[in-house]
Amino acid sequence: MVRKFEHKTTGKPYDAPEQFSVRGRVRSFRYAIRGVILMLKSQHNAWLHGVASILVVFVGLLFGLSDPEWCWVVLAIMAVWTAEALNTALEFLADAASPEFHPLIGKAKDVAAGAVLISAAGSAAIALLVLGPHLWRFFGDIFGSIN
Repeated sequence: MVRKFEHKTTGKPYDAPEQFSVRGRVRSFRYAIRGVILMLKSQHNAWLHGVASILVVFVGLLFGLSDPEWCWVVLAIMAVWTAEALNTALEFLADAASPEFHPLIGKAKDVAAGAVLISAAGSAAIALLVLGPHLWRFFGDIFGSIN
């Protein structure tokens, strides 16, 4: 039985929030996974982020990054994926709200895409700061041994 509550401000009835349950948490987790899969299926840039993430993790493992270096790498990867997911959600909502072109929705989508670009640029800077010295030593050893 669902209890009805009255909203304090509007006075309109609403259903009581669902009580905590393991089944409810598992269902929430499945919805989240479904969202990630939907993002990967619908967004070409998500695939580019995926390739970049795998490449950076591979290079990090190859160089044996320290714990603090891994923290920066994980933070950078998470920032880009989070921005991409929020951008995708905004695009879906905007398309539902106004299927026809609307200049303000176009601006909102551009700003959301800009947020992804900002996080990707910041992540690239982190990658250079963390991986750069390792790459410099690696290539220095290779090219130094040729002489």
